[in-house]
Amino acid sequence: MRSIWNGAISFGLVSIPIKLVNATESHSISFRQIHTEDGGRIRYRKYCDLEDREVTSAEIGKGYEDADGTIIPITDDDLSHLPLPTARTIEIVAFVPADRIDPLQMDAAYYLQAGGAPAAKPYTLLREALKRSNKVAIAKYALRGRERLGMLRVVDEAIAMHGLLWPDEVRAPSGVAPDIDVTVNPKELDLADALMDTLGEVELSDLHDEYREALEEVIAAKAAGESIPDAPEPASGGKVLDLMAALEKSVRAAQESRGEGQAEAEEAAPEEAEVRRLPQRKSARTAPKQTTGKKSTSTATKKTAAKKTKSAARKSTAKSAQGTKKAAAKKTTTAKRTTAAKSTAAAKSTAKSTAKSTAKKAAPRKRSA
Repeated sequence: MRSIWNGAISFGLVSIPIKLVNATESHSISFRQIHTEDGGRIRYRKYCDLEDREVTSAEIGKGYEDADGTIIPITDDDLSHLPLPTARTIEIVAFVPADRIDPLQMDAAYYLQAGGAPAAKPYTLLREALKRSNKVAIAKYALRGRERLGMLRVVDEAIAMHGLLWPDEVRAPSGVAPDIDVTVNPKELDLADALMDTLGEVELSDLHDEYREALEEVIAAKAAGESIPDAPEPASGGKVLDLMAALEKSVRAAQESRGEGQAEAEEAAPEEAEVRRLPQRKSARTAPKQTTGKKSTSTATKKTAAKKTKSAARKSTAKSAQGTKKAAAKKTTTAKRTTAAKSTAAAKSTAKSTAKSTAKKAAPRKRSA
């Protein structure tokens, strides 16, 4: 990385030679102005008003325009005599907690590179002191013709400096907030909290510039003589007048985009909230439908009742079968007893008949004797 400023950090009586390098870079696509009829470049040439001719960069210097239009030339030698200790020095003036810095004051970011081997030890000392104190250093420095405010902090094993705007350069947000009284009820806040929890966190490294990627595709297609790819239809949420419905729909859509179920979306919303549901959009990533608590309860009740009915039917069938078996057994026993009795009676009758016939035959023999 190429340095844009050379100087030193003033840390009390310790001086640390450093080089200032840019910590960020822009990936935005820039365009040139062209003549639409023939595609020729439009260039801005530097002309001198008095001589009416084009001048080179070596002939151009600085000048301050007074209120009456008078130009006061300012040379580099004039600037070198400025009575500022920060002309070539980043002067640390205080150490404060990081949360004392308003993000609105943040400006450009730089890395402070140690300027050679002699700067290694004091550079490391300042870095470790910042780490242990959990604070940031507030410093003043001069760059591009003006004194600036900066904040030094540790990034990995390097010291970074964020340019800060002066407090009087940050505008007050007067007239920005709504000037009418608006009341937000607890139900709306609960849904807003549920939406925040559903969206959760994100790795900033996973985010990328989709607009720049689409613009590169358009440029590549134009260069190859191909047709420009069709732009996707912008998502239109429609005009939703019910804030509660919009919040509830947002929670549901966020959960579906993360593959979560519909039941979880309903659990995230407060039970007492009464919302007017909007039609749900069809999406390829829609989570599978799940039954709600009421449906599952009624289904379970029906299943339980069916089981009880089947069990009762089985018991009654078993009882009737047992009764039938007992009745059949009684009939069989009775029939056997009846048959046995009849057989005994028949045997007795046969025995009596035989005895009578024998007695008759024996009677005449006695008389003849």
